[in-house]
Amino acid sequence: MDSEDGRRVLDPAQDGAALKALTHPLRLTLLGLLRQYGPATASELAARTGESSASTSYHLRVLAKYAFVTEAEHRDSRERRWKSVHDMTSWSNEAMRRSPGGSTILNVLHRRQIEHLQQSLDRHEADLESGRLGQEWQEPSGVSDAMPRLTPESLAELWEVLRAKTDELMARDAGDPRAEQVVLFTAGLPLAPDPVSGPDSPTAPDPGHADASAGSDATDADATDADATDAGAPDAPAAGDAS
Repeated sequence: MDSEDGRRVLDPAQDGAALKALTHPLRLTLLGLLRQYGPATASELAARTGESSASTSYHLRVLAKYAFVTEAEHRDSRERRWKSVHDMTSWSNEAMRRSPGGSTILNVLHRRQIEHLQQSLDRHEADLESGRLGQEWQEPSGVSDAMPRLTPESLAELWEVLRAKTDELMARDAGDPRAEQVVLFTAGLPLAPDPVSGPDSPTAPDPGHADASAGSDATDADATDADATDAGAPDAPAAGDAS
């Protein structure tokens, strides 16, 4: 199912094969590159990924089979260019957990996104170090691992606020030549009480304070990646929803 904002919402009951197709790491990478940089040929994508053109061509055809990519306008008759059909891919986490094999697929996609976070952090640091990014990006960039205490309703509301504010800022900056691609990872992962020191334990930590190993802000302005809501989504190494 497509939505008006360029988001494809998958139904695990009907789109299980399409979701499974996204668990392949190279397919996620190719989809992300097309979303981030625009149309490309299998050969161009092979050069970016270090894969063979035969491999990228095969995986692009799989993505096309499940309507994630389609042929783009060709510059000449000898090339076959591909483009992403949607900007983002989403689904209902609840529906995923109910569907056969859905939990496994969801876990794989989440771990692919963690890999993307590490790759993005490495590139960000290299871009700052080399001067490819100006120093004006130094202060607003960062990663946060804050640990607020929220109800399910508040966490769902937080996702909606983040989505709306992100859309507002993207629209405002659309014509600004200073705007750069920002990898925005967001994660809302509720944790059950510690089985050793639960909420009734005399040694339980103060609920108002996060454990020292998690809960630090890298900068005054936190930056994280991937749009995430109750309808989460994978967006290959470049753009996407994750919850």
